[in-house]
Formats: sequence, structure tokens, C-alpha cells
Amino acid sequence: MKPARLSLSDVFRVGASGLHARPTRVILSALGIAIGIATMIAVIGISSSSREELLRQLDKLGTNMLTVSAGNTVFGEPSKLPVGAVDMVSRIAPVTSAAATGTVSTTVRRTAHIDEAVTGGITVQAATTSLLTTLEGGVAKGTWLNDATSRQPAVVLGARAAERLGITRTGVRVWMGGRWFTVIGILGPMPLAPEIERSALVGFPVAEEELGFDGHPTTLYERSAEEAVEGVREVLPRTVNPENPSEVEVSRPSDALAAKAAASGAFTNLLLGLGAVALLVGGVGVANTMVISVLERRKEIGLRRSLGATRGQVRVQFLSESLLLSALGGVAGAILGALATIGYALSQGWPPVVPPWSIGGAVGATLVIGTVAGLYPAMRAARLSPTVALSTS
Repeated sequence: MKPARLSLSDVFRVGASGLHARPTRVILSALGIAIGIATMIAVIGISSSSREELLRQLDKLGTNMLTVSAGNTVFGEPSKLPVGAVDMVSRIAPVTSAAATGTVSTTVRRTAHIDEAVTGGITVQAATTSLLTTLEGGVAKGTWLNDATSRQPAVVLGARAAERLGITRTGVRVWMGGRWFTVIGILGPMPLAPEIERSALVGFPVAEEELGFDGHPTTLYERSAEEAVEGVREVLPRTVNPENPSEVEVSRPSDALAAKAAASGAFTNLLLGLGAVALLVGGVGVANTMVISVLERRKEIGLRRSLGATRGQVRVQFLSESLLLSALGGVAGAILGALATIGYALSQGWPPVVPPWSIGGAVGATLVIGTVAGLYPAMRAARLSPTVALSTS
């Protein structure tokens, strides 16, 4: 006589009954799998959300801005950009806007009683009135420099500069170059020009008259049509400094954000490795649970064998228990990982992104872990002789 075959529902019911009889042990074993899966999904989701936010910033800010700075002379000494560099760049046909800043050799402090060596990492820079338009930045409080305030002792602070000075409103005064300057504005974030966030900005005219500025720009910013960026990039050195184009350095700030997104991917791989270790530990816990289960249920196995259950059916029973146990941890981990990703992304103001492939990978990983962890205990249970199992006290 051929033994009866177990249907899929029978296998599921038999496996579930084995787990239901030991709920505490099942929960603790599934917890290891859940922690590993949750860690991996959260790492992937948070990294994807961060990368999506960077891409959104790039789309918003554009990739059509180039930055020009002075390099070094053939003798290794710092060079200077020509005074009329902005006007020369503005004459390039595809260029839509151009602006410049120039480093001023002075410091900004709340009072004259603070030591000049205490700069707080804040740079004083002269700025053209077109800077904010070119950078597509915004003023968080107050107003930006105009033709009138550029000639007056007025200063606009970058977001970080204002934070380090402890200034939260306009109208207060700061000490610069031996006199008071009035804060007329505080800028918002500048992702494409983080150096502006750490700067105190004054007009070119007042910088030359009051702060000893020589009028040579330090950095020049320009925007052009997207399709013309590479062409403009090639002619910028010769346009800015026709006599010594090799002393001009041209960069694309958006490349830094793109590199940051790539770097976050490398960091993600490291964290994924840690999640995989946690998942492996969880798999060992499942294997340990199943081995103990076989030892505790020897009489049950012997009774089933004596009633006609084949070795294959015993193997399937314990293998199904292992798979269900791992699947339980995998589902719980996937839910926890997705919730952690969504919660963290929303707290940072990012778009929450949980890649579907990460969920699919989590399910696949739990099935593999369950199969590997349950294989040895299932084979061990199937090898038990009914008479030996029933005679064990």
C-alpha cells in the first residue's frame, strides 16, 4: 500500500501546529530573523530616501551652474581673477546670469571685545548683487543686497554664519573691519554653494572703501542653458583670464551632490553587511530551535512513524515548521523596516522610498534561511526509528 500524500494545506497545518505549541520560543527565534530583515530594509530604504532627496535637490537647483576660481601661477603662487571677470563671462552668449564673491581679509564678530582670532569659521566676502539670482537661493529673513545697500555698511549672513554668531533676526549689528555693520538679511540653505552659508556678505563698493578689499573676485558663479554647459565650460578659462587661462579652475557644484549620492551607496553596503550578520545569527537561532524541537518531540515522531508516516513526510513536517518560523520573522522584519524607513524619512523631510526589490529580497532571504536552518533537524527527525523513539523516556 502506498502511503497517503500530504496536501499543501496539510503541510501548512502540521507545521503551524508545531509552532503553536511553543509560542514563546517561536517568538524569540523569529525575533532574530526580524531584526536582521528590519535592519537590511531600513538601511536600503533610508539610503534610497536620502538619494532621492539629493536627486530632487539636483532637479530643483539644476546642473547648469559652473564655478570659476583662481588657481596657482606657474611658480606655485596663488593667482587672482581679473577685476572685470564677471562682465567678461556675462558676454558669453549661452550664459544667462553671472555673479562673483571675493574674500575680504577681516573678521566678523558680535562685539569689538571678542578676540580677532575667534572667527567661528566665518568668512567675510564681498558679493555682487546678482549672486542670489545666480545661485537661485532665497532669503530666510530680511532682504538681499541691492545697489544702495552695497555701498552702505550692511551685511547679509549665510545660514550657518548667523547660527554661529547667535543671530536670529535682522537689524542687529556686528563688528567688521573696525566698525559696525547692520545685518539686513539672513540667507536660507545653499546646497550648491555651501561656502556661502558660512559667509558674511557685503557689497563690493563698501568692501573696497571700508574693508581694504582689492576688487579681485575669488569665486565666480555662472549659469547657462543646460545643453550649452560643456561648451561654456571649455571657453571659461580663456574668457576669464585670456593671458593665463591655465591659472583658472572650473568646477561643477552639482557633481559634488552626485558624488555624495554615490558615497552614500558605499556606506549602505557596509550597513547591509551588518544586517546580513544579524540575519545569519537569526538563522542559527532558528536551527537551534528546530534541533531542540526534534529532541523534545522524539515520541511524537515515533508515534507518527508507527502510524504510517514516511520519512519524507517527517522531513516535510519539520522543514515546513522551519520555513514558517523564518517567514514569520521575515514578515515582521519587513514591516518594521518599512515603518522605520518611513518614520525617519518623514522626520528629515525626505520622500520615503522603500524599494520593492528590498521586500522581495527579504522574503527570498527568509526562505533560504528557513530551508538551510531546518534541513539538518528535518533529516535528523526522519532518521529516527519508530521503536527507538517510542522507547525513549
